[in-house]
Order: sequence, then structure tokens, then C-alpha cells
Amino acid sequence: MTFELQHTDPRSNARAGLITTDHGQIETPIFMPVGTVGSVKGVHLRELKEDIGAQIILGNTYHLYLRPGLDIIEQAGGLHKFNGFDRPMLTDSGGFQVFSLAGIRKMKEEGVEFRSHIDGSKHLFTPERVMDIERSIGADIMMAFDECAPGTSDYEYARKSMELTHRWLDRCIARFNETEPRYGYLQSLFPIVQGCVYTDLRKRSAEYVASKNAEGNAIGGLAVGEPTEKMYEMIEVVNEILPADKPRYLMGVGTPVNLLEGIERGVDMFDCVMPTRNGRNGMLFTKDGIMNMRNKKWENDFSPIEADGASYVDTMYSRAYLRHLFHAQELLAMQIASVHNLAFYLWLVKEARRHIVEGDFSSWKPGMVKRLSTRL
Repeated sequence: MTFELQHTDPRSNARAGLITTDHGQIETPIFMPVGTVGSVKGVHLRELKEDIGAQIILGNTYHLYLRPGLDIIEQAGGLHKFNGFDRPMLTDSGGFQVFSLAGIRKMKEEGVEFRSHIDGSKHLFTPERVMDIERSIGADIMMAFDECAPGTSDYEYARKSMELTHRWLDRCIARFNETEPRYGYLQSLFPIVQGCVYTDLRKRSAEYVASKNAEGNAIGGLAVGEPTEKMYEMIEVVNEILPADKPRYLMGVGTPVNLLEGIERGVDMFDCVMPTRNGRNGMLFTKDGIMNMRNKKWENDFSPIEADGASYVDTMYSRAYLRHLFHAQELLAMQIASVHNLAFYLWLVKEARRHIVEGDFSSWKPGMVKRLSTRL
């Protein structure tokens, strides 16, 4: 994998770059639709590629390991062959999911023992095992196995968790280096910065991660309960240390405004379930603000969902019709909303990139943030 830094904003840390993998190129800043079990919920592959314009999607190691299982994925020839998405993919290590299983997991130096949320069966994730699983899944970008401490963690817990993540990172790198890709193309490993909301821990972790000279780096453990302004502060602290010639991935974030704030602070890659999850519940993100499609105000509104929207669904369906579908509990409502929101997120990062290239991102961003924050 290579990363070319192409443009920087003269008045902020916003940047535009190009990631090249064996499955294609990714223009940054970029948003990655979340395909947890190898599928972006409610979205057809054709829509994902042609209408939404997804350059890269994310899969989850924990969920894919449990179902359909590695045997099926390996028989298919890797996740790309299994789900038909022939562009770049990234796999989360499953750390966040495993550590969310409060009460049915035990953590120790070796790794994490947990019970499946599907059938209660017992499993063990170690750094070495996770590297082997991600090799089997075959994503272009693999994430290191880490502990994601809650945003409300006290200092001592956050410190011990960060140090454990560092030790696990060393084991991940060792296993990655002693194994080979399985399907004839290269894979890259991204370490993850942790440290909760504590500046000194974030600096230590960023320095440790930067010292590994990986092909890209990630910022984890944010948007997990801490105040938004604290999240932005931690991004600034970390990005002052992470190398500028490598892509920076902010994991699990977030709202459209979060994306613009992250881009301004030097983040290149994002993922979040929000556009699809919120869409399935009737929330649409648009260029002029947020729409709750269940509200009565849309009942007689026969105008397009978004007249100059980012996807074909925006002009094909009216607001009144989409509201009707949600109230009738039609599956089509969730599909339309998911396609719209994902297309909007991809439009937003592409528009941010355009303004970075043109040199006016800093003057464009404040007005856009105000518009995106409006409740329609």
C-alpha cells in the first residue's frame, strides 16, 4: 500500500491524498461504509459501487469469524470473492466488539476469552489469532488487536489498557511479519492509538505507534462516551505526532459534522454505522440539515427527498412517499434511507476534498457545519 499526500489546506491541517492498494485507489478524505458481516445493510452491491460510489468498505473480524466462519470465506477465496466487492476493504480487529461483551468475556495478558452472542460457544482471541483470522478474511487493510477502553475510564484503567494494547501490538506485528497473504495480493497492518481522554497517554501511545513505521495508523477509543470537544482535542494531540506521510484513520466516527471537524484536524479515513443505522430509523442527513422522515410535516410534502441530492433515490422519491413507507413499516423505506445517507456521506467527503484542493476548505467548512447542524 502507498499513500501520496497531494494537497494541504493553507489554514488548517486538512489534507487530500491518494491511497493505492492492490484492489484499487482511494481518494482521501474518505468515508468507509460499514459492511459488518460482509454486507452493507439494505444496500445492493450495484448501488454501493455505482450509485453511492464506495471506494472502500469495512468488514468486522469478530462477526465474520463467527458467521459465516473462516472455512466458508477461505473456500470462497477471501471476502472479496465471497461478497463480490472488488475494491479495497478494511477489517476491524474485532476488539471493540469483544470488549463490548460485558459479562461474557474474560481479559488476560494472553488475549480475550469470550462467548459468542449467537450460540454461547467459547472462543479465544489473541493478537496472533486475530492476525491469522484477518489473513483468512483477506482485507487490504488489517487492524491490530487492541482494547477499546470506555470514554469514562479513570486514568489508571486507561493507562493499563493502553500499555496492554502496546504489548499486543508488538505481538500483532510479529505475527503479521511471519505470515503471508493468502490470496495473491498484499495486505497492510494499521496500529491503533489508545489512551482514552488523557493527553499524556494519547501522546505516549501516538509516539509508540509512530515508532512502528506502519503503512498507516488509526486513532481508536473515541466517540465512546467522552464529550465531543474532548474527542476533537485528542485528535489534535495525536495528529501532531502521527507521521504526515501516512494515512490517519479515525475509527467509528461519526456525524457529518464530526467528519468535517476530523478532516480539519488532519484525519484521512472514517467509518461509522450512523448513516445506515440512523437511516433505518427514519433519520436522513442532507446538505441543509437533518430530517426525521416520520414527522407529520412531511405528510403532504411531494418535493424530492433532496432536489440536488447525491443519489438517484433523492429525486426518484418524494418526502411524503418516504414518510408513508416508514409509517407502513415497508422495508423499502430503510433501503431508500440507507442509500441516501451513504451517498450523502460520500458526497460530503468528496466535497471537502474538492475544497482542500481548491484551497478554500477553511472558509467553506464553517458554513457547511452550520447547515449540517440544522434540524429541518
